Amino acid sequence: MTTTIYTTPTCAYCKAAKEFFKKNNVQYSEIDITTDPAQMDVMIKKSGQMGVPVIVAEKDGQEEIIVGFDQARLAKLASA
Repeated sequence: MTTTIYTTPTCAYCKAAKEFFKKNNVQYSEIDITTDPAQMDVMIKKSGQMGVPVIVAEKDGQEEIIVGFDQARLAKLASA
């Protein structure tokens, strides 16, 4: 599974999501949309949202999009 999190440096929910990933040994890549406006456009197209965090989990060619710090969905993702 590939996990990507779109973040900004000042987002408390982004920090909470990344801490959750670390505690649950979920490897992820982080994209700071404040330093890469093109990636912000990608995030908006994927999620329909301008807010962060946006988490994209890809497994077997299927993407699951999680907007915000949804701990229940993240726990399900971590156990998959």
